[in-house]
Amino acid sequence: MSDSTYYQPDQLARFGSVSDASPALGKAFFGYYGQVFADGALTAREKSLIALAVAHTVQCAYCIDAYTTDCLEKGADMEQMTEALHVAVAIRGGASLVHGMQMVDKAGQIGM
Repeated sequence: MSDSTYYQPDQLARFGSVSDASPALGKAFFGYYGQVFADGALTAREKSLIALAVAHTVQCAYCIDAYTTDCLEKGADMEQMTEALHVAVAIRGGASLVHGMQMVDKAGQIGM
């Protein structure tokens, strides 16, 4: 293990073993996870693009790696992946900005 970064890419490949000490919980989670990402009202490709955007929002380097690969494997291209990223950026930025209304209201209450 390298001391140069907290993120260890080899851990992603071992993710399936994270619940070895609690196999029932691991089976439940991974079963649910598999169902979530199966084709449904949304295609598996669309779900992968959503996951990629969410991964950037929650800043999970492991998820960004996994869903970049998954998107490409499911036929998404860089333009689609970049648009998904910008959707996440816009929502995150907008969420930060709209919380500014708390600041505006508080300043108004204080009399500023």
